[in-house]
Amino acid sequence: MAGGLSRRAVLTALPLTLGLSGLARAAAPGLSLSGKFVQGGYAVGRTAPRAMIDLDGLVQTTASADGWFVIGFDRDAPPTSVLTVTTPDGSAVDERAIALGDFDIQRIDGLPPEQVSPTDPALLERLAAENTRKVAGFASQADIEGFREGFILPVVGARRSARFGGQRILNGEPRRPHYGVDLAVPVGTQVRSPASAIVAFAETGLHFEGGLLLLDHGQGLVTAYLHLSKILVSPGTYVRRGDEVALTGEEGRATGPHLCWRMKWRGRNMDPSLLVGAGPLLG
Repeated sequence: MAGGLSRRAVLTALPLTLGLSGLARAAAPGLSLSGKFVQGGYAVGRTAPRAMIDLDGLVQTTASADGWFVIGFDRDAPPTSVLTVTTPDGSAVDERAIALGDFDIQRIDGLPPEQVSPTDPALLERLAAENTRKVAGFASQADIEGFREGFILPVVGARRSARFGGQRILNGEPRRPHYGVDLAVPVGTQVRSPASAIVAFAETGLHFEGGLLLLDHGQGLVTAYLHLSKILVSPGTYVRRGDEVALTGEEGRATGPHLCWRMKWRGRNMDPSLLVGAGPLLG
């Protein structure tokens, strides 16, 4: 767990009436949690099988059949996060401080105007259709536990050319933060699955992303791979950690050959590099 962060754990039990024996209290579910409690970070936990997991007041997911679950903290996560685990027998609550992320400012000039602020009606219609398909891909919630394996980098020998979360200024215009980690590598570099996953989306020729691949590592923890020159897997395919899934490129909105690597969990933008090097969780 992250050192130096404040922590308050509260366990409560739900009342259960047992015939004529009067009011009894069922045992609250156990709860263990570890990860990086920082903006863009994550946590992996274990509790009762199929327990309901509620993060910050919104029902987000359920634990696996073995009780494992994963949650993500957004790039703009508030300073405190509250996790509630609920079963028919009781509930457990864990409150954590979320550290501020360290984000920079990224300026990119010389982009074609239609890659920054599209205005052509036909292009806008195309973008809307592409967005609908991407949203469906990011909504994948595979019932697998690839997130337990520990993550590896998707490319070997890369130079990190942009960090996660930087404020983007494109052609002088402030835009959304950059939600990816840019890894500079030559066109055609092998892209590996960083952990086991189900392929949730695989499509080439997108306006902004070029070739885009989405991998669901379980419970909606989805990694994205942008600007690909070739995709080697199809939607619905199960891939294992280290499997070759694509080749890098410079398609879409890119100023040079690189892989933009992103991660989301239930709409929350995360830093995928924070999971690299975390050891496997086996029991």
